[in-house]
Amino acid sequence: MPNDLFMWFMVLWSVFIFVLMCIGGYFMFRKFLKKMPKEDGKSILDWQDYYIEETKHLWNDEGKMFLEELVEPVPSIFRDVARDKIKGKIGEIALEEKAETISRDLIIKGYCLATPKRDHKFLVKKLSEKNIDKSTYNQYLQL
Repeated sequence: MPNDLFMWFMVLWSVFIFVLMCIGGYFMFRKFLKKMPKEDGKSILDWQDYYIEETKHLWNDEGKMFLEELVEPVPSIFRDVARDKIKGKIGEIALEEKAETISRDLIIKGYCLATPKRDHKFLVKKLSEKNIDKSTYNQYLQL
């Protein structure tokens, strides 16, 4: 009887470890794919860092605070990654539009384009709290 119990414990423990390794491997592989160079020789993360660096001087304190409010619901362990992804998309839009500063409008557009549609409900709620008309962003929101 004790041998059977130990055997089942070892089987369940092995399955548990295998599942954890698969989950970790999945996230490591995703990061690896984002670091792989594309046709232009730069990876997704290289472009993201480029856009952040090129538009760093365009950010003001109000914009930084608004972005912090938007990434607030993201768990703290992932918040830096989410912030950088959103900042990269905002920077890309700012360079395309040749913006002189990062406005609230650019932040909202970048947030919409950089985040999955499940996060857009939070954005709509935040826009309502701030009395910002969401109808101007309907083309970006995927509700």
